[in-house]
Amino acid sequence: MILDILLWPFMMLFKLFDAVISLLAKPFSKPKGEKIVISKKKVDLASPSALADINNDEVNNDLDKEVKNIRFKYVVKTQENKVVSATIDAPSKVEAESFLISRGNQIIELKEDKLSTTLGLAALSSHGKMRFKDLAFFLTQLSTYIKSGIPLTDSVIILERQAKKKKDKFLYQKIVYELNKGVAFSSALAKQGNVFPKLLVNMLKTSELTGDLPETLDDMADYYRTSDANRKQVISALTYPSVIFVISIAVLTFIMLYVVPQFVEIYGQLGTDLPAITKVIMNLSDYLDKNIVIILVIVVIVAIGLILTYKNVTSFRYLVQWIFMHIPVISNILIYKEVITFTKTFSSLMKHDVFITDSMEMLSRVTNNEIYKVLINDAITNLSNGNGLSPAFKGQWAFPDIAYEMLLTGERTGRLGEMMENVANYYEGEQKNLITQLKSLIEPIMIILLAVIVGIVLLSIVIPMFDIYNSIDVE
Repeated sequence: MILDILLWPFMMLFKLFDAVISLLAKPFSKPKGEKIVISKKKVDLASPSALADINNDEVNNDLDKEVKNIRFKYVVKTQENKVVSATIDAPSKVEAESFLISRGNQIIELKEDKLSTTLGLAALSSHGKMRFKDLAFFLTQLSTYIKSGIPLTDSVIILERQAKKKKDKFLYQKIVYELNKGVAFSSALAKQGNVFPKLLVNMLKTSELTGDLPETLDDMADYYRTSDANRKQVISALTYPSVIFVISIAVLTFIMLYVVPQFVEIYGQLGTDLPAITKVIMNLSDYLDKNIVIILVIVVIVAIGLILTYKNVTSFRYLVQWIFMHIPVISNILIYKEVITFTKTFSSLMKHDVFITDSMEMLSRVTNNEIYKVLINDAITNLSNGNGLSPAFKGQWAFPDIAYEMLLTGERTGRLGEMMENVANYYEGEQKNLITQLKSLIEPIMIILLAVIVGIVLLSIVIPMFDIYNSIDVE
């Protein structure tokens, strides 16, 4: 939330230059990235997969509709006779008023916060995307209550009472408000902006038609629990080298700003003829000392610029992901991560009788990897032309041969969902082994690298001292 507010002015600026940047980045644009349009199909309403097909189209349409919120300031008296003042984002004053009253509040004052609305702060979610860990807990608890015979609305109310964070309580209150209006559970979640993943919303919509909501909640809880574990493995593999890198920069900066200047003054007084490497280090130290603030400002601006470009320019995002997915060792970890996410999600969709074309479209929506979006769009094109799914993944560097062979086997035998689950399980094990190897390799490499860099700086300072000592000894 805070980061979004800080980045908001830059976001506005980048929207103005987005077209220009996209044109400049066009040489790196992804191939075959044209928009895929699937023609409408005649469906058998007696088929669960057909119901899922209709349903997914409805959900995707709902998700694509952008609801512009307005921020209101309010003062209310609660059921406990407490006077509470806060803000609420809603499409209209009537909606905000209805929501507050539905919670048993007596409205004292309710007015639009025009400054926040003008600045677009109401468009920023007050909750933010729910973490996979929290999603798994939310879905597990909800499933448990429903299986116990508690109605859905009452189950969400229980979760609201249990929530410790104010933003979580408010989120559950908004869901309850939508449910009380007669809105379906999936639509109630979809109306919360980007809090809940599109995949979850689509799966819940399908389960509402087939009547297996508790089972779907359990399946999605397991899915997000596993996804969270896989994500943490990748983060743990990259955390150590990142920490060592930051510490290295901090140590070098300290030496250059506080240690080297002391010796510069000593050598200046002695008038000693210094080696070339010492002169370079001392000139660099002097430059950093005079321009450290400017350098930090430039680094921050460049970092923010790269982040915003990555978020807003597809071509740049594709290029960055392509580079990282070709770095030795790290490339396999990232590729395995994408394969696991793709196959596990695909398996879950097939398990719930979602059509292959709809599954591909949904995967294209939920994945953040532009390279996989290209593969998925190629697969959608093949399917729309009456061809199979597997040709789109054949010989692709981002999709391992083992995964392709199992995809092909599943397609031929009609056990695609089961095969995709096996692929996910296999690469989860491979990813764990790679991460263990990476950790064991990175530690000595980073220590040696840090020792070499710091050693060069220290030697450049110490060598003149030996020269001075030798000259004194000779005299």
